Amino acid sequence: MSEKKKKGLSSAELSSFCGQVALILEAGLPLYDGMETLAAADAGSEHADMFAAASRGVTEHGSLYEALKEDGRWPSYLVEMAGVGERTGQMERVMRGLEAYYAREDRIRSALSGAVTYPLVLGGMLVVIVLIMLWRVLPVFNRVLESMGIGASETGSRMMRLGAAIGWVVLILVAAALIGVVVCAVLMRTQHREKVLALTEKIPAIHSLRKKLSGSRVAGVLSMMFSSGFTTDDALEMTVSVLEDREAAGKVENIRKALDEGGSFAEAVSGTELFGDLECRMIRMGSETGREDQVLDKIALLYEEQAENEISRLVSIVEPSLVALLSVVIGAVLLSVMLPMAGILSSL
Repeated sequence: MSEKKKKGLSSAELSSFCGQVALILEAGLPLYDGMETLAAADAGSEHADMFAAASRGVTEHGSLYEALKEDGRWPSYLVEMAGVGERTGQMERVMRGLEAYYAREDRIRSALSGAVTYPLVLGGMLVVIVLIMLWRVLPVFNRVLESMGIGASETGSRMMRLGAAIGWVVLILVAAALIGVVVCAVLMRTQHREKVLALTEKIPAIHSLRKKLSGSRVAGVLSMMFSSGFTTDDALEMTVSVLEDREAAGKVENIRKALDEGGSFAEAVSGTELFGDLECRMIRMGSETGREDQVLDKIALLYEEQAENEISRLVSIVEPSLVALLSVVIGAVLLSVMLPMAGILSSL
């Protein structure tokens, strides 16, 4: 089963699939006929076997839910929502909602990927440049100074050692940071994922970002569930099952417990600190007017925008910091060579 999951569709591909299914239904085509067309159109793609299996399943069972569940490679949330759409007769609406949900997930993942990849590339370039300066360039200048009789002097030697020391310290620190990020990324794909998340939670900026991302996902899933006719308890249960953030999942469980004790949904949400005060007031108003799904959808979009802004802000801090660090290191190495050389040239 794990091998099959590795071959699953990305969030962007899932969004496209749900949109195509919705389009088929809106056009009034039989679902089995439309799925055959989709399978034929994707015959040469990497996931052609998934679409072909889904098409066969729909033809055999007459149910998209049964087809996706039988295959085993489709996300459980999509499968269960397809079942809800079939039972309630709102498959078109459910698929449009899933299209928007997975499109939102793709934007979040793309933003996170860009936020990590760009600093890694820039940091790697910094390490390579500094290493070349220390390993190749500095020894050449050192030999030149020695040939001019400067390298053996006390001032010249001190300057050279200082420049080399600054370069090596920065090189080691940046290389260690890069290795740490890569190791964390690898561990996130193993059973040590929760330990890594707990460690990153100690960083205020990452904690705030993770809270926004989790809030966006919780609000997005609940909005979909409520608009599809789920009861509050069933919607919360499904939300817990699709959340990767265990802390957020625990808060959703606390909402369920508060509801079991007789509290209202708005009060239960307010007590978990899953959303801010403004968002909690919005949910309270939505509950009073019967528009909880619409309010939660707006909160999901709001938190997504805030998360993207925080990611952009973090990148805008890291990028100039690395460039400034690179400039300081190169400047220190060059000055440690040029100042002694300038001293002897001025004495000529």
